[in-house]
Amino acid sequence: MDISKYLNSAELDTFNKQPLYLQISLLIADKIQKQILPSGTKLPPERELADLFAVSRTTAINAYRKLEQQGLVWTKVGSGTYVAQARDLESLSEVPWPQLFTAYPQNPLASILRDLVSTNAPGTISLAAGMPDPALYPLETFTELFNHNIGTVPPADFGHIPTEGYYPLRRAIAAMLSEKGIQASTENILTLSGSQQGLYLLSKVLLEPGDYVVMETPTFIGAIQVFQAAGARVLSLPYSEKFSIELLEDFLIRYRPKLLYIIPTYQNPTGRVMPEHERKDLVKLAKRHRLVIVEDDPYSDLCYGEQPPQALKAMDSYGGVVYLGTFSKILFPGLRTGYLTGPPVLINRLALEKQFIDLHSNNIAQWLVTMFLNEGKLAEHLTKVRKEYKKRRDTMAKALRHLCVKDIDFTVPEGGFYFWCKLKQAGTSQQLLQAAAKNRISFVPGEAFHTVPTPGKEFRLCFTTHNETFLIESVQRLAKTLTQITKKDNDNDAPPSSVWPII
Repeated sequence: MDISKYLNSAELDTFNKQPLYLQISLLIADKIQKQILPSGTKLPPERELADLFAVSRTTAINAYRKLEQQGLVWTKVGSGTYVAQARDLESLSEVPWPQLFTAYPQNPLASILRDLVSTNAPGTISLAAGMPDPALYPLETFTELFNHNIGTVPPADFGHIPTEGYYPLRRAIAAMLSEKGIQASTENILTLSGSQQGLYLLSKVLLEPGDYVVMETPTFIGAIQVFQAAGARVLSLPYSEKFSIELLEDFLIRYRPKLLYIIPTYQNPTGRVMPEHERKDLVKLAKRHRLVIVEDDPYSDLCYGEQPPQALKAMDSYGGVVYLGTFSKILFPGLRTGYLTGPPVLINRLALEKQFIDLHSNNIAQWLVTMFLNEGKLAEHLTKVRKEYKKRRDTMAKALRHLCVKDIDFTVPEGGFYFWCKLKQAGTSQQLLQAAAKNRISFVPGEAFHTVPTPGKEFRLCFTTHNETFLIESVQRLAKTLTQITKKDNDNDAPPSSVWPII
């Protein structure tokens, strides 16, 4: 288990009278006593612990010796340092909670989504989480809508509503989709507590352990985790400039997969846009094999140039495309409001599953989004954020070309949130990230988006969360880090830590 993610906000106080080794031992002891680090957890080697806290190896060794004296860890020669078995479980907890938990995926990236939205250490510029800028949230508009309309809404609208969602919102979403060429009625729409819930519900309804799922690689972290947690076997379509329709057809013939998950417009993390002719070929192939396509479309409204092609759902001639949308990226994530579009038989089955989770999504959020759509506020807001995010994209691209072009390759996206970068030099993106943490900058290593092992050279930068001043500063910090690790490689220092770094 990697302990770095549990200490990502922990800082040593150099002005504290306590020795650094004691501060480190107290931080780890606290995690052990709270059973965040359970018995048997293997801790990082002394060198990696030293790198994590930017201290000498001697300090790291003394920290482990202190923990060993307290009976909290034990060391096996040639193997490593481990959290000791609890001698008196009742002194730590009245209930042995970890022993009661069901099994969970033993994946080193299992908690990455939670880590991405966690608070970073003070002064850190995070380019990790894919979030809009809070300064651009339309809170003033939502406040006005609430104040002007709260007295007119029937009180029953804030009681229990159908699991499928608030009917006026489903009707408004259907109208919004029709403008995109997607024909849908309220019977085709299920509102969600974020589109991530849609992925979870689909996995519960469609997948059994051992079923095959086809995904591009790299792709959205949350989708990978949901399908793997369902016990699905993932078939990977490697990223390229051209969608591999031939490989997909081979998968369909050989494995009969349950579904294909895809982000065809401003793909996360690569930013790729699937051309119209590839979309038509994909739908044609899926129709022939009766393949379910789960089209995730969180970014298509955030275009900064030429309009992207129509959604796959707009080309759906066989009823097999399930369309996921969300208001998190274009408005703000705290609404936790998304939607799924599909045939009524699927909507009904998903609603049966959803009732066990939350009965129905938040009424007030659905009511507010309904008014925002019905009063034509969305178009005005999108015009504003597209203009601002385009400026930020161009600013970051200019800074990367100026400061980092010798060390990385990157693509400039036509829409969405992200730059997809690749290291030219020796080392991996994990090693880069661990070094970058000391310069107070964070991002997501590329391997988190892959379903198969990779050389570890790629990483993703989000350019929408911060203003241009912070983006320039972030690239300067990145460039500084690249220079530092290049110098370290040239000096033939010991290889950097392999511990999963702070995110």
